[in-house]
Amino acid sequence: MQALRFLVILSALAVVTSAGAQVPEIFRDADLPLGEKLIRESQCNACHGRKVGGDGSAIYRPAGRINTPGALRGMVDMCSTELKLGLFPEESTAVAAVLNRDHYRFGLGPKPSARP
Repeated sequence: MQALRFLVILSALAVVTSAGAQVPEIFRDADLPLGEKLIRESQCNACHGRKVGGDGSAIYRPAGRINTPGALRGMVDMCSTELKLGLFPEESTAVAAVLNRDHYRFGLGPKPSARP
């Protein structure tokens, strides 16, 4: 009986936790594997590294000027235009969704910490 009670409480906690973390509407149907592939092929991190140094990840500053999912999507469009990548709208959305998942976390809550 204790085990059943524990499972019910654990299930309720999972529902409450997942309800608070929702993918923004703009990224809901994004193709994450496509976004990951495009980031790799377009060498985004190398370009960002040239701009800000290191591995380029310092460019992702959630408290900076990118403060909404739409602004993030717009920045990906700007990079695509500036670098003549020619990304289609769904490709820009896929890239922005990966950046949101990995760096910005709009609507997702804090990034889970790595377990030891």
